[in-house]
Amino acid sequence: MTSDDGSINFTVFRGSKSGKIVGSNVHHAPLTGDQVLVKITHSGLCGTDEHYRHSDQVLGHEGVGTIVSTATDVKGFKKGDIVGFGYLHSTCGDCEHCLTGRETFCPARVWYGNGDYDLGSLASHTVWRASFLFHIPPNMSPAIAAPLQCAGATIFNAIEGYDTRPTERVGVIGVGGLGHLAVQMAAKMGCTVVVFSGTESKKKFAMEALGAKEFHATAGKDKIEHCEPVDRLIVTTSALPSWELYMPILKPEAKIFPLTVAEGDFSFPALPMVQQGITIQGTVVAPRAVHQRMLRFCAEHEVQPVVEEFPMTAEGIQEAFEKMGSGGMRYRGVLVAQD
Repeated sequence: MTSDDGSINFTVFRGSKSGKIVGSNVHHAPLTGDQVLVKITHSGLCGTDEHYRHSDQVLGHEGVGTIVSTATDVKGFKKGDIVGFGYLHSTCGDCEHCLTGRETFCPARVWYGNGDYDLGSLASHTVWRASFLFHIPPNMSPAIAAPLQCAGATIFNAIEGYDTRPTERVGVIGVGGLGHLAVQMAAKMGCTVVVFSGTESKKKFAMEALGAKEFHATAGKDKIEHCEPVDRLIVTTSALPSWELYMPILKPEAKIFPLTVAEGDFSFPALPMVQQGITIQGTVVAPRAVHQRMLRFCAEHEVQPVVEEFPMTAEGIQEAFEKMGSGGMRYRGVLVAQD
């Protein structure tokens, strides 16, 4: 894999114009600076991956693996360490946002889909900056850790990163790949979690397994009854909800976190927003300090994604994409290396 001149060759899985997963090889220059070579053992599959499935780039951004070798400037990591990496690849390190720990908003950020197109988590190996790697807690399995690198970091940032208090009522719309993590995290923080889902089918799971205190089925409803207002509302469904349905159960000055990644404009009733002081809070994956806190929190409080495993082969990745696209995934797909 490593040539005599220090260059590195490894296998990757790319998208293609047709959407078919294509295996290919990458030839990478020798490690320099704070670069690390990671042998990937597990990769989560995220809904965002679907956005790039038709692009000629290496897919995946929820990676966990073992460090194989490091460049001379690497600090805090060594060969054999189990590490994770996520959506953010690198930032400038010098701007106001980087210097204040908000590097996900760095104007020079490189993250999944806008650079490093030959690097991703659906691969045998990757080359990553040590500054953007995370130690996986020793009591956390790699299969559990993988989906936390994006899904977990995104949810945790919306909750912990925006100062949620344990006395708050937190509403979660949807019990899917993101939603089932949101319910667990908010509940473990001491919040009263109120779940909104289309039907009653996930009520037992949400309340008994995830820690929700209330559950409301909303399909066909024009009003949510017997629900005290919530302080925060986290939207995790693939489509944005009807805001008219939810406005009556928002407290004055409530915050809404629309984590749905959708094209087009965002539309919200203006008058109720102004009169009630509602905040629509845009948010992305967690900055590194919050990401590391997320991993420690999940390990300590046993917050775990429900996963389905697939082989990390072109066929296995294709199968995982199809199951995710059909809505049949329960609840996060994880690709597992076969060697």
